[in-house]
Amino acid sequence: MSFTTASKDTAVNSLTALGTYISLHTGDPGTVGSSEQAGVSRAQTTWGSSSSGTASGTQVTFSSVPSGSFTHYGVWTASTGGTFRWGFALSPGVTLSATGTVLMTPKITFP
Repeated sequence: MSFTTASKDTAVNSLTALGTYISLHTGDPGTVGSSEQAGVSRAQTTWGSSSSGTASGTQVTFSSVPSGSFTHYGVWTASTGGTFRWGFALSPGVTLSATGTVLMTPKITFP
């Protein structure tokens, strides 16, 4: 089965409309948002329009992140609570040896 580029763009734009709050995770968030780093506030992104089935959000900044390894990010409907929409691996992952800042740009691609 193949999808046209227009169909991929429509699907991605529909998905990005579902959530704009980005969370930082220490492991795969699965389907419920597991492994979200406690004490790190979610950051809001603004999604761009999909092109060829891919959309990127604006870069987000996570401040005062404790030392550790961060492997994934999640997309939510709210800055706290809310509904978890999806998660993806950070590429590359991030390891901090001391409290610091993590910058990342979320992206979604239609398979």
